[in-house]
Amino acid sequence: MDKTLNEYVSVYKSQLNIGDIQIAYERLLKYVMTLKSDFEKENQNKFSCGNVSHGYMDFTYFPFFDSFLRSKKLRFGIVLNHKNMRFELWLMGQNSEVQHQYWDLLKSTKWNINQPFMPKYSVLETVLVENPDFDNLNELTTEIMKKANSLTDEIVNFIK
Repeated sequence: MDKTLNEYVSVYKSQLNIGDIQIAYERLLKYVMTLKSDFEKENQNKFSCGNVSHGYMDFTYFPFFDSFLRSKKLRFGIVLNHKNMRFELWLMGQNSEVQHQYWDLLKSTKWNINQPFMPKYSVLETVLVENPDFDNLNELTTEIMKKANSLTDEIVNFIK
């Protein structure tokens, strides 16, 4: 049985009083903003980036796209999955019609091996970094960008 909102708020308040959650969340958001800035600089002639979306302590991400993706009403996202504490690459559609169209194309690909159903927010979700080392942000950024660039090229070529 679900707890009442007051019970959830009580747990939430006690965790906030410790202070670690706020610090971790703030630092994670700052890192994703820095990652977006670095990604944008490295890919300035390839992709345009959108703003960082903070989410609801579930996903923090920034979208990016090129003219081909935009024409198909698609965009990629580099996503920090808070629950699994890992970085993922998502391919997202502009609306549910686009989502379903590309889900049909991509559901049986190697990028969706463990996805029996269309994800809630995307048509493709694949892991970039399973266990990020937040104590070495430069190496983490390099690894994310290298894998994201390689996978986006591969996925775009498949869609074309």
